[in-house]
Amino acid sequence: MTEPIGFYYGADRLESLARFEMVVLQAGFYSPGELAWLRSRGVRPLGYLTLSEDPGPQAPWHRQERNPDWGGAYVHVGDPRWAAHVIGQARRAMEAGFAGLFLDTLNLESTYPEDLPHLLTLIAAIREEARPDYLLANRGFALLPRLAELVDGVLFESFSARWTDEEHYAPWPDDVLETHASIAEKLLQLDVDVYALDYADSRELAEFAHRRAREFGLLCFVSDRALSRI
Repeated sequence: MTEPIGFYYGADRLESLARFEMVVLQAGFYSPGELAWLRSRGVRPLGYLTLSEDPGPQAPWHRQERNPDWGGAYVHVGDPRWAAHVIGQARRAMEAGFAGLFLDTLNLESTYPEDLPHLLTLIAAIREEARPDYLLANRGFALLPRLAELVDGVLFESFSARWTDEEHYAPWPDDVLETHASIAEKLLQLDVDVYALDYADSRELAEFAHRRAREFGLLCFVSDRALSRI
């Protein structure tokens, strides 16, 4: 049975990936031949792209600070060298056979809000590079409503369930769920597809996430924190 969306940050597993209408993958893990195989089976593969963090080696666009969870360096989004680097990655992903791009690390409002205008400029440049293929943005709520004019879909990562600071999976507290509900209602008024991604390690928590996403009309995928399950 075909599922609407999946996320998998590992390699291989082509037969499993073929059951999705759209799947987000790490761009360097799949060859043009593998991407062509997926597309021939009706799958729309999206290549992962990070817009405000860089997991690569030291570069002139890096800030001193790093993401404490994943270790990537925060970047000066407005640095033209960073923009050229990201647009080059987008171009190579499209040339390899991806049918669109997944835009990650868009939540700068609590860390570097001064970079939000630069982030919109970068997304607009990626839109031109990738047109007419699909762009899916991860959150980026501080960029709305302009973001909705540049992308085809918005992902609400960790809509109902999450990985906690105590290093286990759990639902969000009621007050956070209410805030997320109000954001989801606003997203559904925009002209974009809206998806949910949640994290769970039990059937009960996964069912909770799927059930709550359906209540808001969101298409949901549930995995582990590392997106290693498919």
